Amino acid sequence: MRVVESKFNTSATKPEHYPPTVFIDIAFVGKSNVGKSSMINTILKRKGIAKVSGKPGKTRLINFFDVRLKNDKEENVHFTAVDLPGYGFAKVSKTEREAWKKMISLYFQERLQLRGVVVLVDIRHKADSKDKIMIEMLQDAKIPFLLVGTKADKLAKSKVAAQLKKRCEEFGVKTSDAVAFSSLKKTGIDGVMNWIEKRLQ
Repeated sequence: MRVVESKFNTSATKPEHYPPTVFIDIAFVGKSNVGKSSMINTILKRKGIAKVSGKPGKTRLINFFDVRLKNDKEENVHFTAVDLPGYGFAKVSKTEREAWKKMISLYFQERLQLRGVVVLVDIRHKADSKDKIMIEMLQDAKIPFLLVGTKADKLAKSKVAAQLKKRCEEFGVKTSDAVAFSSLKKTGIDGVMNWIEKRLQ
């Protein structure tokens, strides 16, 4: 299955502003500096569709993107890619952090189209408490998720698998539910797309 078209739909902060659609949502979430926008651009094959900033914490809205795929039979398959606000950025106020948390929680609770969440963590660093809270939220809500270790290009190839295994152990995730990813090297794309494809079936 391959992406043939992707485009921005809308931004929202409240359920009443979510775009109506018959297609399912696949959401992307992670800390503010984990490379989420770069990953979305890589997956959707659209440079700049998700805004990349040198300043962490830029995504303060829920952004919805319409995606069209072609399967092996050349049939069209659609889904909505959802860029959730980055969390954990220290320089924003406590009030704003709480608002972001509420925004994400409401999305998980209210968006009936949601079928899975891609959780991005930095493959190089030990499990962060904020990431653990996010994964616990998904587990409690029984929402399927894929753990993606980003910035794999920053490690020697021989160390990537071991580091991904460590992150899985720290988060209590099966290695079969995790992928090492690099936007720079374009590695891990197939793993993520295969997981998304299963959610679409």
